[in-house]
Amino acid sequence: MRLKELSVELRDRIVSRHRSREGYQNISAALKVPMNTVTSIILKWKKFRTTKTLSRAGRLAKLSSRGRRVLVREVIENPMVTLTELQSSSVEMGEPYRRTTISAALHQSVARWKPLFSKRHMTARLEFAKRHLKTLRP
Repeated sequence: MRLKELSVELRDRIVSRHRSREGYQNISAALKVPMNTVTSIILKWKKFRTTKTLSRAGRLAKLSSRGRRVLVREVIENPMVTLTELQSSSVEMGEPYRRTTISAALHQSVARWKPLFSKRHMTARLEFAKRHLKTLRP
């Protein structure tokens, strides 16, 4: 899970310490930032000569994380709710979304639980495969 980005001021401090020949470990310890983060910030500065956040690829999400959580909570509380009802509740929240947007968000967020194979299932499957191995080979 990604955390929030570091502020531009902190990234500038990391680069200024690097330019004054301070080591990565010392920078990491002094500013209480992980060493991998220090390394990536310095590499980005060397490549682009900036510490500002660059534009990212891809389209921005229509559905906010708060809106997604509200929809998922509604579906968990009432699994039989329809997309149309979810759409009308999103309009009431002040964030109108299309049914396809809601459907896609729910497919990403609410995954069905699948049981794992038990030891009994695995042994039965292996025995079946061994029994039918001769019938499958020509």
